Amino acid sequence: MAEDRLDALRSAHEADGLRRSARHSVRVEDYLEVLHELELVEGRAKPARIAESLSVARPSVTKMLKRLDEEGLVAYERYRGAVLTDEGRAAAVALRERHGLIVRFLQILGVDEETAHTDTEGIEHHLHESTLDALRALVEKAEADPDWWSAREQ
Repeated sequence: MAEDRLDALRSAHEADGLRRSARHSVRVEDYLEVLHELELVEGRAKPARIAESLSVARPSVTKMLKRLDEEGLVAYERYRGAVLTDEGRAAAVALRERHGLIVRFLQILGVDEETAHTDTEGIEHHLHESTLDALRALVEKAEADPDWWSAREQ
């Protein structure tokens, strides 16, 4: 039994590592999400606001913005902040959609909005695309036919 669990853990971490290599790290994804939200609200993401939003030190933000700039995900100017490039924005929009889908799913389960957002932050970076596709189908069915979901309790 314990051996099976160890095999499952190893397999899951290997698969996550392969998916991760095709996508950005969790930390990069967090920055992209915050940058996108700040752009929507303020037009540009300034280091102080990013640091506040992610609860990190400003030097850490500056280091990450330089890295994201080198990777072509943001255009960073010292003292002015950063804006997402087309590539960075596309990744951020996909992350926003992923986040929204998981929140909707949790709310269908009866989780309150604040908790749904908090829980989503903990899991959104680790779900496989096929899992997201299955969640999307379930969420769309439940939203289109609320009686269907309610009937499961009877």
